[in-house]
Amino acid sequence: MNRITELFTIQYPIIQGGMIWNSGYKLASAVSNAGGLGLIGAGSMYPEVLRDHIQKCKKATSKPFGVNVPMLYPNIEEIISIIIEEGVKIVFTSAGNPKTWTSLLKENGIIVVHVVSSSKFALKAQEAGVDAVVAEGFEAGGHNGREETTTLTLIPMVKRNINIPLIAAGGIATGKGMMAAMVLGADGVQMGSRFAASIESSSHENFKKTIVGVEEGDTQLTLKELAPVRLIKNKFYHDLQNLYAQCPTPEELKTLLGRARAKKGMFEGDLIEGELEIGQIAGLIDEIQPVQQIIEEIISEFNDVKEGLNSFRF
Repeated sequence: MNRITELFTIQYPIIQGGMIWNSGYKLASAVSNAGGLGLIGAGSMYPEVLRDHIQKCKKATSKPFGVNVPMLYPNIEEIISIIIEEGVKIVFTSAGNPKTWTSLLKENGIIVVHVVSSSKFALKAQEAGVDAVVAEGFEAGGHNGREETTTLTLIPMVKRNINIPLIAAGGIATGKGMMAAMVLGADGVQMGSRFAASIESSSHENFKKTIVGVEEGDTQLTLKELAPVRLIKNKFYHDLQNLYAQCPTPEELKTLLGRARAKKGMFEGDLIEGELEIGQIAGLIDEIQPVQQIIEEIISEFNDVKEGLNSFRF
């Protein structure tokens, strides 16, 4: 047991990222059943769709699971109400002020975790009363910090500033990565890209195959003026870079981005015009696997590394 396994009542301190268009109830329940903590990604769901996924997740697992809520999305009040009505016990919030919903969620007996990209925001989250924070380095595929602080640097800096449990995210997809993050002070890890390439992920097969084909240097952090994301370099990405060469306004960027660009890429499988969000660590992901196998491999490698560390003496 450690602080994260104890907080969530799970076997392994592995949390699956609540990724848009990837994290439906099938993925969340599979991760929870395998000993980690699965998260339903509310960011790509209409409120009633989220309710349906929560109800199906309850039937698919008797283990703890949670919901990830990006607070910049519309219908946030309705989403929070559904989470409370459905008796969800764990909520991860991101992309917003943790003070907004933490008190209400905790009043309803919900464990609250907030995603941050700096020590400053980690402290604000702690002051807001969250139970833990996810510190996410800019290697990640999701809504990254504009400071471009790497996970290796971020984790020990956040660790020395907070007292609550710390979950590391960004660039972690293996047992070795998990060990490195925990040596630096993390109590657990959150992985997105590795689970996006799972059989149970709700993303399109085209996107999953693209993930396993990604190599070093094939992704880039962009769209900082709107909400920073890391994209695979496809036609849409290059169209975006051509627009950047003209020093665009945020409105011009929004016009090119349009609506449902991420859905088009990740959920519908349009590899040309779609927005394909993934972390840098995709370069280490070589096959689409079932969740159970993914977690078994991670834990096996973690334990092997732990035993091997005993041989390091200087």
